[in-house]
Amino acid sequence: MKKVLSLLLVVVMIFSLAACAQKPAETPSTETPATETPATETPAADAKPYKAALLLNGTLGDKSFFDSANEGLQKLKDELGADKFDFKVEQMGATAADEPKWEPTLLDYCDTGEYDVIIIGTWQMYEALSAAAQEFPDQKFIFFDETFNEFDTGNFNNIYNVMYKQNEVSFLVGAAAAMMTTDENLPMIDPSNKMIGFLGGMENSIIQDFLVGYIQGAKHVEPEIKVAIAFVGNFYDSAAGKDLALVQYQNGVDVGYNVAGSAGLGQIDAAVDAKRYAIGVDSDQAALLPEKAEFIPTSALKNVGNSLFRAIQMDMEGKLQYGAVEKLGFSEGGVELVKDAHYEEMVPENIRTKIDEFEQQIISGDIVVDTSAGKTTEEIKAIMDSVK
Repeated sequence: MKKVLSLLLVVVMIFSLAACAQKPAETPSTETPATETPATETPAADAKPYKAALLLNGTLGDKSFFDSANEGLQKLKDELGADKFDFKVEQMGATAADEPKWEPTLLDYCDTGEYDVIIIGTWQMYEALSAAAQEFPDQKFIFFDETFNEFDTGNFNNIYNVMYKQNEVSFLVGAAAAMMTTDENLPMIDPSNKMIGFLGGMENSIIQDFLVGYIQGAKHVEPEIKVAIAFVGNFYDSAAGKDLALVQYQNGVDVGYNVAGSAGLGQIDAAVDAKRYAIGVDSDQAALLPEKAEFIPTSALKNVGNSLFRAIQMDMEGKLQYGAVEKLGFSEGGVELVKDAHYEEMVPENIRTKIDEFEQQIISGDIVVDTSAGKTTEEIKAIMDSVK
């Protein structure tokens, strides 16, 4: 009997194990099955920001030209947000030792293919730009503050060239300086001298354009005015700039005008030492150098930053004209004279009124400001000699 019971127990266990081994019936799902995305379809990626590279053949901190360029791009980034616009600044240096790396650096940036536009400026980058624009025809460039004169060849439709009418704003500076130097009510003026100063970085076409307008404006109000003129030979040696400006002040200059980048900061230092005036350039140097502001009545702005802000906005809208040069003056906001509360405090009202009149006459065409463009070396020298 025990054997029969044992046999029956074994049989029951075998059937139980077989039932457990069977796959359970699937319960229909109430969820909607996921639809597979075909291989040819991918979800839309987030739009990438417009990217610009600003390559400086110098450094930031000049309180002038390059700082203005950087500030224009930063302003655009702040307004649009980094998700819409971003940029990188490459400070390549300004010395003779730095110069050999300028073109290779430009070509390296082109080779990345990362940037919607590469921005460079000044006559010193002309040849490097020409080579890069031909080697990388699909790369867009903005070239500022030097005329690119090869558009007629038809090979440079990837360059937008922006220039400034620095001669216009320099006319106002010259007129203001000439009126200041004979004003007996100004505390740091010897009205008997009738002499003003000009400190340039290098004697090139752009700096000559500043000078031509400056001389014309000064002679417009004081036909017998004398202008002491000096060139540093570069745009970075502020010590040399200071030495040259000190000589001018010691020889009777009451009001100087620096157009020399970082080297021009030396003229401001000289003005502090000599207790004379120095008119700033490219950025509002009185605002940037508040500890020296009492010696800086105003500044002539070449609005590099504004022009880059404007150009990139237009490019983002598909409206920027490549393969052409555009020149910006008072009417286009390319240049201006700082006329803030500091200016009003330092410059007498009668001088400010005349400056406003001259600016309107330039805009209307009643005053045509001379330019260095197209002039020979001999013609430029004759203008300089006329105010010796």
